[in-house]
Amino acid sequence: MPKYSYSAFDSNGKQKNGTIVASSDSEANTKLSSMGLMPTKVLQVDESSASINKKKDVGSVKIKKKTGLAFGKVIKQEELTIFTRQTATLIQAGLPLLRSLEVMIRQEKNIRFKVVLEQIAEYVKSGGTFSDALAQHPKIFEKLFINMVRAGEAGGVLDVVLSRLAGFMEKAQRTKKKVKSAMVYPIVVVSVAIAIVVLLMIVVVPKFQSIFEDMLSGAALPGPTQLVINVSNFISGNFVVTLIGFVVFVVGGKYLLKTEVGAKISNWFALNIPKVGDLVRKVNIARITRTFGTLLSSGVPILQSITITKDITGNIFYSNALNRVHNSVRDGESLSAPMERESVFPSMVTSMVDVGEETGELSEMLNRIADNYDEDVDNAVAGITSIIEPVMIVFLAVVVGFIVIALFLPIVEIIKQIS
Repeated sequence: MPKYSYSAFDSNGKQKNGTIVASSDSEANTKLSSMGLMPTKVLQVDESSASINKKKDVGSVKIKKKTGLAFGKVIKQEELTIFTRQTATLIQAGLPLLRSLEVMIRQEKNIRFKVVLEQIAEYVKSGGTFSDALAQHPKIFEKLFINMVRAGEAGGVLDVVLSRLAGFMEKAQRTKKKVKSAMVYPIVVVSVAIAIVVLLMIVVVPKFQSIFEDMLSGAALPGPTQLVINVSNFISGNFVVTLIGFVVFVVGGKYLLKTEVGAKISNWFALNIPKVGDLVRKVNIARITRTFGTLLSSGVPILQSITITKDITGNIFYSNALNRVHNSVRDGESLSAPMERESVFPSMVTSMVDVGEETGELSEMLNRIADNYDEDVDNAVAGITSIIEPVMIVFLAVVVGFIVIALFLPIVEIIKQIS
């Protein structure tokens, strides 16, 4: 029989590595689950070369092509949430998992997602587990999703876990939409301001420049006027270069944000900008506690829950803090003690976590914290929106007003000469 090398977490959240003999990868996963282990990677060992057979890499990506289209991360979060909620409902109604997947395949309108679901159903039909089938598509199903499903399978409560997952995803989407809606107004205003400035520089300023040259006979222009004209001449004479420079600036900025240094700088500014920093902290706390609480309530070990939560955190300061918390908990400390040492976690959060540990209701306490911070996020978004509107109006007035005043300063001189 084939031999499999595995990496898994035990009931205490400690990572275990070893080998196991099984007839297939699905049987290997079943054996590991019966041993009280939660597998994260199962690889078939090639006896002849003592190397890992890549074909059996459960964590590998193997997404087929159909009708000439490559399938990747093209599934909307809303579609994934609907799939999770409806699958949970079907299983709770008594339908087997495979039958539930077949129902979801029939009603799915997105061709790309439909192909993915067909691949998942085929994997389950051949004897594989649902979590292993999901792991074949890591660009669509995150570690949070896969590990919660694996915990639900191990505990025989897949429907409950899927329902919790759906609730988690719905709340995360609501928070995300609220934050995005708060950013629509400033983005629109800034875009309009840029369009107006470009129009003034390319069309209006050159006409004023010719008037000044004719009327002032080469006399020196006021400093603000000369600045505006110089900028206009540069943009008009190098429009393609300016456009390319703008594109390079945007693309380069996005690339820089993906680097560790860029992420650290942007995250620091996000946390320290007045009002915005308060919103960013509340959004991160809500996301962390909601994810952590949902994982714990689904039966995922605490150390693995911290690791998954750290991976989905978008802020490097919170990610590093959770990494230090993970190491402290692994060394035998309670959860609240290392969290209290981290400045990114408010004292109210650490106090509630401490109470949750004392009462044995940590997952419920974490979800309660998330509910409280979701309400705070709503209030913070409303507060920022009320501040952004006048700030953007003043910003637009200052930019356009400076250009207009700069153009009218020489006109005042012309009027004096005429007088």
